[in-house]
Order: sequence, then C-alpha cells, then structure tokens
Amino acid sequence: MAILSPSFLTFKAKKLNLYKITITVILSTISYLAGFQNFRGSISIDTTPSSNTVFRCAPADHKTTKLDFGAHHFALIPPSPVAREHHFPPCDPKYSEYTPCEDAKRSLRFDRRRLIYRERHCPESHEILKCCVPAPHGYKVPFKWPESRESAWYANVPHKDLTVEKKNQNWVRVQGERLRFPGGGTMFPRGADAYIDDIGKLINLKDGSIRTAIDTGCGVASWGAYLLSRNILTVSFAPRDTHVSQVQFALERGVPALIGILASIRLPYPSRSFDMAHCSRCLIPWGQYADGQYLIEIDRILRPGGYWILSGPPVNWETHWRGWNRTREDLQAEQSQIERVAKSLCWRKLVQRKDIAIWQKPTNHVHCKANRRVFKRPLFCNSQNPDMAWYTKMETCLTPLPEVAGIGDIAGGQLAKWPERLEAIPSRISGGSLEGVTANNFVENSRLWKKRVAYYKNVDFQLAKTGRYRNLLDMNAHLGGFAAALVDDPVWVMNVVPVQAKMNTLGVIFQRGLIGTYQNWYAFQSPSNLGTDILIRDLEKQQVKTTQTRHRFSVAAFADCMKLAGQSGFGKTYDFDLLLSVHLIICPDAHSIMLRLLLTALLISLSRCEAMSTYPRTYDFVHADSLFSLYKNRCDMEDILLEMDRILRPEGSVIIRDDVDILLNVKAIVDVMQWDGRIADHEDGPHEREKILFATKKYWTAPNPDQDQGRVAD
Repeated sequence: MAILSPSFLTFKAKKLNLYKITITVILSTISYLAGFQNFRGSISIDTTPSSNTVFRCAPADHKTTKLDFGAHHFALIPPSPVAREHHFPPCDPKYSEYTPCEDAKRSLRFDRRRLIYRERHCPESHEILKCCVPAPHGYKVPFKWPESRESAWYANVPHKDLTVEKKNQNWVRVQGERLRFPGGGTMFPRGADAYIDDIGKLINLKDGSIRTAIDTGCGVASWGAYLLSRNILTVSFAPRDTHVSQVQFALERGVPALIGILASIRLPYPSRSFDMAHCSRCLIPWGQYADGQYLIEIDRILRPGGYWILSGPPVNWETHWRGWNRTREDLQAEQSQIERVAKSLCWRKLVQRKDIAIWQKPTNHVHCKANRRVFKRPLFCNSQNPDMAWYTKMETCLTPLPEVAGIGDIAGGQLAKWPERLEAIPSRISGGSLEGVTANNFVENSRLWKKRVAYYKNVDFQLAKTGRYRNLLDMNAHLGGFAAALVDDPVWVMNVVPVQAKMNTLGVIFQRGLIGTYQNWYAFQSPSNLGTDILIRDLEKQQVKTTQTRHRFSVAAFADCMKLAGQSGFGKTYDFDLLLSVHLIICPDAHSIMLRLLLTALLISLSRCEAMSTYPRTYDFVHADSLFSLYKNRCDMEDILLEMDRILRPEGSVIIRDDVDILLNVKAIVDVMQWDGRIADHEDGPHEREKILFATKKYWTAPNPDQDQGRVAD
C-alpha cells in the first residue's frame, strides 16, 4: 500500500527543469479544460478520432438576442432524486468505540516487533464502514470545564479496567453514575498538582517561556490536565492498548489527547514544536534501538533549549528497585544507557532530585558539531526534511538545528513568552522559510479570523455561550487563526494541517503557542510499483470500465505515462493529479474530456479516506475551512463527513466554509446523517461564492442493550 508523502513543498534540485515544464503543462491543461467546460453553446461535438469539425460563430441577431440572467456556477441542474439519495444507517452498537486506524483485530496482521502493530493501520476502501457510529446507550453531555477535569459520566466511557488495574494509584474511580479523577498517577501519589509543583521548583513553569508540552504514555492525562491552569498546553498521547480507554478518559475530561505510540514512524509533529517533553513511568525503552532512536525522535520535536523530564524507572532506582521487581544491575544499566544517549545528543543533565530527572537540549549545535569527533553516533542528518512526519520512518541521525551567527544565539530565533507569543511574528515567517507568507500576511490573517469568529458567534449562539464547548477541531488550520481568535474562551483547539495543503504551516502554529497535528484525510492506495501491468490489474480490480476501444487504449497509455513519470522521479511520492495533468498533454489521445472524467473516477476509486487517531465523540465542535475543495476528486465526500460524524459528540456543532457548489453537495449528505444544518452567507455578504454551513448533530444513541430492539444495521 503506497502512502502519499508530504514532500509537497519542493522537488529535488536536479528535477527543477521537469518541475517548470510540469507547471506549464498543468496551467495549459487547466486553461484548456476551463475554456471547454465554460462553453455553453448548443453545438454538438463529435469526439471520434476522425472528427475534423470546424466550429464558427453565427452572426448575432439583435432582434432575437435575449439577456441571460441564469446562474453561471457549475451546479446548473440538480441531480435526480435517485442520484441524491444517501443512506447511512447506524452502525452496530459494538462499533460505539470504533477507531478505524487503530482497530485491534486489524492490528494483529502487522509486525509485533517494537509494537509496530499498534501504529496507524487504516482500513482499505472496501473495509470502510458506511454507517454512523452510535454513542453508547445513556450517553450524556459532558460536564463543563473545569468540573470535567475531575468528573465524567460513566455511561459515556463505560469501562472499569483502569479502576481495578490502577486502584492504588488514584487514576480513576467509579462513584455511582460518575467517574472521578483524583489527579493521581503512578509516580505522583500526592496528585498531579503537587508533582507539577515539584517540577516547578527545578525549572520555571510560570514565566511563559514554556507553553507547549508533550506527554508520552500519558495515562488519563492528569499531568496535562493540571498544567492547563499554568497556561501550558499539552498534547498527551498513548496507544490503544489493554487499558482500552486511557486517551478516551483524557478527552472526556476535556484534555487534549491523541492515540499514538513511539514505534517505527515519526510522531506527527514538525521539528522544534515543543518546549517540554515528559515521561512518567511511560515504559518506553529510551536507550534501545539504533543508539536511542526514541530519544533521537524526542530531540527532533524539542525546541532549542527545551526540556525532557523523566520520572519512574530507572530514575532513583537505588530506592525503588525492589518495588519495581527488577534487579539493581538491570536498572543501573538502563540508567547508564539513557545517560549515554542524552550526552550523544548534546543534552545537558540539569538536575536529578528524588524521582525526577531533567535534561535540557542545547540552544544551538555549535558545540555539538564539534564533538562529533568524540561521539561518532548519531551523525547529523544530511538530506531529510525534519518537518516531514506523516508515515515517515524515524531516523537514526541527529536533526541539525538552524545555523546561528554566534555561539550564544538561539537556533531559529528567540521565541516570545506566552501570551505575547500568540501574536508575535513567528520566526518561520520572518526568516522566510514559509514561502509566500510575509509578516503582513500573518497580521492580516489574524485580523481576518477575529472577524470571522465574531461572525460565527453571531450566527451560532452556542459557540458564543461560554462553557458550551470544550474540545474543538480545526480540520484545515492554515496559520492557526481560528484557534488564536478563541484563545480567551475556555476551549482548546486541535489544529490539523493536512498533508495535501499547499504550505506546511504546522511549525508556525506551534511557534504561536498553539497545538496541532498532521493528518492526511486522503491516501492513494495504488501499489508502490507503478508498472503498467500492475496498474492495469488495479483498474480491473476497481471495475473501471469503458465502452469505447479508444478509451481503453488511453487507459493503457496512461499507465505507460505513469511508468515513465516514475522513472523520471515522480511515481509513488508525488500527487496523482500531477501525473494525470501531464498525461493529458504528453500521452496519446490526450484531448478526450471523456478520458479526463474516466481518469478522475479512477483517482477516486484508487484512493481512500483516512480517519483521525482518536476515539468517537472526541470533539464538541468541528471547523472545516475549504477542506472539501482541497480534497475534491481525491476523497469521497461521504467518507470525510462520516468521519466528522464519528468524532463529533451528540449535540455537537460543525461549521464548514467552502464554495457554494461544494456546500450544496455537503448539505445534501448531512441532511440524512441526523444533522440539522443551514447554509448562510459569507461574512462579507451574499455576493461571495464562498458560503458557510452551520450544522448540529442530533442527539441519538445505541438502543438499550437490555431491551430486545432487534439488530441495528451494520
């Protein structure tokens, strides 16, 4: 299965000429198609090979000329009622906690070494559920923040596993209809608040220099939950494992969290994202695998001068070795291994006090490059993109920091302290690393989103109601303007930067003191070997049929073009649409609009939509700006909307802004998904093509399991 790489920013230098040619070809193709599709004459066009028809304009007859007041967008004729029918029954109640890309049964097909089977493994197209995931019977709207930090409804997450397994560690308790979170943890028996106070005695958590943090193997995310009161925003992650619900508990508490694991692929964040990383008895083998590959990955995502905090084994093993049921020799060896890897990364051990040890990453790599004569490994990476982190394999090399002028300088520039950091010009913009975005663009974008959010609140009174929503998702976050405009509300926003986006802006979002993740809502699943025979077999498998011999020949020619393109450096790592556009010019029979439609259908049939690494009912509110335009002809609109439905809570809300034609299609689908929705004008008035869909998911749940109500459609 081939996954599209997020290397959408640049081609290699040796392919610049091919890139320029390709761009010219694409622009020519677009002009040709636009001219053809905008032609609205009544002349019949013969598309057979022998056609030599010449079209001439008839002279204007002023006596009969009529003014045309018709609409000129492409939604000219509504589809027939049959074509507009959509049917999404409720899924079987057994899917109430379905996580498509972390499915326990599917994961068993994959390698168990290094827990690779617990990574993302998404279903193929034919495995995707075409139904709406139900909430469990008795589901209730979660408590408002900050009450939700300590309490959740048991009916919403009906699991008692952790209450038994972690009974003595105060993770979670069941009290009547409620789950109670005392704030305890394996290494903080006095509670997370007291534990954070202990850390605060060792490093400064109050001056705004630490804003973003990541908690590896987070449990129920009490560390992240109690850091919020200190204006520190934490991304907590843990795998979907035998505990089943630890990340789900975190989300139900109103704490940012994702399903994730350190195994073989990079964490889905750009380089230099976090001010602080934390592991409290997370049981990750930090010193193992290729000279400490997991610590190398933490180094990649830590900012210059960032901190790594470790508590639990092997820290303070001299005191705890008996309680940990391990030998002193084993724990001492593990401690030595971690110390060695940290030194090889040029980290400085700041302090170890009782059960807490803290290391600091250097602010630049001037000394580190010099000491490679002492530490032979890891070597500095030469060619990798440090921000590429979607299905990207972990490296065994050290990610170099940006060059500095002096030994006392901070690589990449000094970040402002929070809250000034939110509106300060990010160094990725001021330094020119984000091509096409200037400081003025950034300021204007912030102003624009404040205006848009104010408009949203005027239309959606629930968004304006303090405390109504807590967990928010922005599915196409751009520069993070939507989240920034809500910073004074008691909410947090997970900012998604799609891999298909024109610019990789996630680094800017983190530099603003916000959080987010990469996500590709679409993946191309043609084989990595783009040979003609394999592609033709794919065509047959996907049942792409044509009735004309010349079109069948064109499909074969297209396969040959893909093969040639692959040999030229395209192929599996670049966009299928690019190959398609090139084909329309350089391959035989390239001028058939019928073929264009056929190959577009092929693109959709060979693609699939991918789910987020999160549980159902994660978010109270979902925002999608131009998302469906971005994935047009790439991913089935129904699948994206079903995924939005899966991760949205009952009575949660959605705002989708996009071209009017696209929104009309979206509206037709959500109308049968038990959503209430309406399309409103753009904030600048009715003459804008972009419109806004406001929708709310209705309350419904799985039937009472104690009553015989028949089987729910699967």
